[in-house]
Amino acid sequence: MKRFIHLILAGIITTAISFAQNDVSSVFPDDFLGVYKGKLNINSDRGTQEITMEFHLKATDSMDTFEYILVYGEGDSWQQRNYTLRTLNKAKGEYLVDENNGILLDDKVVDNRMYALFEVQGTLLTTFITFKEDHMIFEIAAARRENARTTYAENDERTEVISYPVSTVQRAVLKRQ
Repeated sequence: MKRFIHLILAGIITTAISFAQNDVSSVFPDDFLGVYKGKLNINSDRGTQEITMEFHLKATDSMDTFEYILVYGEGDSWQQRNYTLRTLNKAKGEYLVDENNGILLDDKVVDNRMYALFEVQGTLLTTFITFKEDHMIFEIAAARRENARTTYAENDERTEVISYPVSTVQRAVLKRQ
């Protein structure tokens, strides 16, 4: 019985050490440069679909500027979107994704996770890109503004709350190559 308890304790300690090593502070974006590949799952009101996806994050010759490339599909449906990631204030986690066509998207990085919220033609989109040691998780949730639900708290202030039903969720777990 004592041997069994020692084995369990050894397993717990090993697991704790493993988690501690995974929580080592990383430097964004430097520690996550590379090419990531996998499948993007898209769930929408029209059904589900899966497509090949790549994410490239590469250094450039310019300080605090990185290549930020999204690749979707393959064959006839292949699309490559060449963006630029610019550091605005690294200490505050403030970055900018420049789509190189006049569109600029503000991003916030907290604990190796990028957050963005923007609107395109009446659709609200939130993006979450989480970087891990050997992979990344790419997520987008979208909601149409026209489907907003407005409700009010039953209090003296009658606080207004506007809810936007999510109509599309895109999610990919991309492996670092």
